[in-house]
Amino acid sequence: MLKNCSFSIHENEAVAIIGHNGSGKSTIAKLMNGLLFPQEGEILINGQPVNAETVWDIRKDVGMVFQNPDNQFVGTTVQDDIAFGMENRGIPRDEMVKRIAQTLDAVGMQDYRLTEPHKLSGGQKQRVAIASVLAIFPKVLILDEATAMLDPKGRKEIMNTVTMVQEQRHLSLITITHDLQEVVQAERVIVMNKGKVWDEATPRGIFARKGELRSIGLDVPFVAILSEELRKAGVPIMNEVLDQDELLEELWTSHSTM
Repeated sequence: MLKNCSFSIHENEAVAIIGHNGSGKSTIAKLMNGLLFPQEGEILINGQPVNAETVWDIRKDVGMVFQNPDNQFVGTTVQDDIAFGMENRGIPRDEMVKRIAQTLDAVGMQDYRLTEPHKLSGGQKQRVAIASVLAIFPKVLILDEATAMLDPKGRKEIMNTVTMVQEQRHLSLITITHDLQEVVQAERVIVMNKGKVWDEATPRGIFARKGELRSIGLDVPFVAILSEELRKAGVPIMNEVLDQDELLEELWTSHSTM
């Protein structure tokens, strides 16, 4: 249950929403896509309130990819599945053919357009699920634990694809995730705790609060923990680091000044 939860997400912004199980993350996603409606307060998408009267218009602008892609497949082939959402929106056939080709290219699945979805691997299924959403040209893309079932390589490939498409189309990207690497890639992080916004800041600002994050049941990137231990051991690491390259740069700088 959400309690006095309020925030804004801007056009072409990549935002990660994190929190422990039950903190309200997925509820936020369902509210933004009209799968749930608020009991009080309101959700605005491009200034339009999300309610029973507007929900179908809202879903033209808000695309959502879930954790299990099998739940989103409706077509007998990959291209049929991508066409389904466009058919429901009355998009002309010539435009549909063009968009199918564009989105399959974007997710690297052009060679599988006539394949039955159930014959694909987990990562390939998720790519098709993302292509199906991208084909409707949403203004907002929500990934609700969309990479949770993938291995680290698959997660990285999917997020690289999504980031590339987001930059090309100026989408607002909202990633609901437990994967710390996905959080680091975001421009802004919203931390949920017990149905409320606990904090929102850049990834660097959020992970600087290591002890407090642990106190509400959240993990911290290993490299951030390592840099903290190195500081305790007397290594002069001046800045908060989020990845291995930044840590190496800090170590090189500290070595050069010693």
